[in-house]
Amino acid sequence: MQSCTLLIIGGGPGGYVAAIRAAQLGISTTLIESENVGGTCLNVGCIPSKALIHAAQEFHKLTGYSADSPLGIQVQSPRIDIARTVAWKDGIVGRLTGGVAALLKKNGVHVIKGWARIIDGKTVEVAAAPGDDADVVLRIACEHLLLATGSQPVELPFMPFGGPVISSTQALSPAVLPQSLAVVGAGYIGLELGMAYSRLGVQVSLIEAQDRILPAYDADLVKPVQTAVRKLGISLHLSCSVLGMNEKGSALRLKTSQGDESELPVEQVMVAVGRRARVTGFGLESLMLDMDGTVIQVDDQCRTSMRNVWAIGDVAGEPMLAHRAMAQGEMVAEIISGKQRRFVPASIPAVCFTDPEIVVSGLSPDEAKRAGIDCISASFPFSANGRAMTLDANDGFVRVVARRDNHLIVGWQAVGSGVSELSAAFSQSLEMGARLEDVAGTIHAHPSLGEAVQEAALRALGHALHI
Repeated sequence: MQSCTLLIIGGGPGGYVAAIRAAQLGISTTLIESENVGGTCLNVGCIPSKALIHAAQEFHKLTGYSADSPLGIQVQSPRIDIARTVAWKDGIVGRLTGGVAALLKKNGVHVIKGWARIIDGKTVEVAAAPGDDADVVLRIACEHLLLATGSQPVELPFMPFGGPVISSTQALSPAVLPQSLAVVGAGYIGLELGMAYSRLGVQVSLIEAQDRILPAYDADLVKPVQTAVRKLGISLHLSCSVLGMNEKGSALRLKTSQGDESELPVEQVMVAVGRRARVTGFGLESLMLDMDGTVIQVDDQCRTSMRNVWAIGDVAGEPMLAHRAMAQGEMVAEIISGKQRRFVPASIPAVCFTDPEIVVSGLSPDEAKRAGIDCISASFPFSANGRAMTLDANDGFVRVVARRDNHLIVGWQAVGSGVSELSAAFSQSLEMGARLEDVAGTIHAHPSLGEAVQEAALRALGHALHI
């Protein structure tokens, strides 16, 4: 039997940040993780997917440098060694996860590699493998229990993973590239990886039950992405559902909203229909916490319905974003140390790493309207931005949403090449309660994509300078 003040189950972004901050504050902390620290994000999600996307974009650029390239660059017959690409991606993952492990050790966090099973709100057993009672390594008593178990890909019951059907995790480490790939689900995961595979030379088809790609984003933001999808030659099957593979496993059976059925010949199928909270396999049911379906219900301090049991990140619901989990983990550690904190962010930015990228922070014009807020909004196109032109990336725009009465900014949206880097400016303006005049009066470096942020605010005030 061991004991600690804080016991954390799950070493993803939320769990490891909570552990590091708690240890910094002098709290005796133990972290249980069955795999490498870093969770989905560092190991099989955010980081490796962005590495693969970058490699695909660089390769695709080379294939576009022909004799008529406007940049005057000519390249003959570029090739890609996908095994070396995957090895490079894995090297990045290894450095980052190794760095997290070193930080945990430096700060005095006791890390146990194993599978946790909750006995009660104060006691957890650790086994060498899930469900292996015979190999229980130890039992740990704690004062506070923090659940940071993350999420996992949703598996279609009639199309289990295996053979030609893969998850987004498997798609990140291809041994060889398939000739053709069908992506089931045109949300951000499906679009990011589908476009990457297309740029690597794979014939990609997107299947989406709704009538457009990226249905969670407003239509204006999606238009430049849809244009890019069509330019890549990706086949779109909208308002379609999947029925499974045919008997030979050589084609995907589709059904339109009108009831027409067809078969799509394909070598591989990636299912990307979403993620669900990881709430099974570690004895959570023994706590009888208040749940909302498969999500643990928490308050604005991430407290569950049981005293001194906390939940953060994906297991505590949407938005399932690593940076949300990190912020929650830091907060919980500080609350346990005696500090006064609540999780009430003005904004949690979200980025879709397609090409062009999409970033949203705060309210869109439609969301503000539904909330009963009288707002003004204005956009500035990258086609009028000098830096975007020099990057040969002038599709897209920046849009600001602000209250009409006092010009308080309530939201930002952008679509374009590299706009993910604008998310920090967007979130800072919302957290600091900036008004249109604040952003419009701030000198932005020239030439930069950030000038579009200032110009959007100027345009909302009625005096844009460069459009």
